[in-house]
Amino acid sequence: MQLTLKVELPDNTYTVTTNLYVVVAWERKFKRKASDMANGIGIEDLAFLAFEASKLNKIVVPAEFDNFIKQLVNIEVVEQEQPSFTEAAPTDAS
Repeated sequence: MQLTLKVELPDNTYTVTTNLYVVVAWERKFKRKASDMANGIGIEDLAFLAFEASKLNKIVVPAEFDNFIKQLVNIEVVEQEQPSFTEAAPTDAS
């Protein structure tokens, strides 16, 4: 699952894309499964995903998550890519 997030700070706006590592970090912190995101996630969830993705992409952010949140003006999902699963073609045996 990949999310592209628009992060708005007082003096900077940028987009950042999550990856599997970022989603696993989110699962570990919030003790939820990525499949729960389909039911909706909160602003704190988006902020954490943006925080981790920013660090991974070498975008300078505060060392502490709460200090990152304090700087946020707005955060929004601009694109969401769901994993695509394909079904196997039917065979004579099935």
